[in-house]
Amino acid sequence: MEEKINAATEQKINAAQSAAGEYFKQGLNCAECVLQSFLDMHNVDLPKEIIALSSGFGGGMGHTKNTCGAITGAVMALSALKGRKDPLAKETTKERIQEIQQIYGPFGDMIREIEQQYGTLICKELSAPHGDFAGKERKKNCKQIISYCAGLAAKYAEK
Repeated sequence: MEEKINAATEQKINAAQSAAGEYFKQGLNCAECVLQSFLDMHNVDLPKEIIALSSGFGGGMGHTKNTCGAITGAVMALSALKGRKDPLAKETTKERIQEIQQIYGPFGDMIREIEQQYGTLICKELSAPHGDFAGKERKKNCKQIISYCAGLAAKYAEK
């Protein structure tokens, strides 16, 4: 069943997709593109240097072609808004575990939606049909995935 998205959310999704694609054209890696576009759109209380946390995830984690950097960027982006600011705020370990279990829901839903769209979360598998990392077709494919993941992060931020 397809969920209905309101016009304001649709506009945010489109803006995130566009911004992430533009960042890719400017030389940011896949994870950086998704996170930076998200940070641009949301008022999160984090320093701008937070983008550094995403740098190592490009190219499927350090260019090893493992988990797609656009996907890890989407998780980091959503975490910037919906993640715990103080994981030790709850008094007991049991309360901390219960809290994080409640937080996981939208993250798991977003990842399942990406996997349903592409059939995999692995950079190597996402890019294999499109040739060399430096090739034009590969870059076009990566830009599309980056835009999609940025849009999903924006969508799940609204939930």
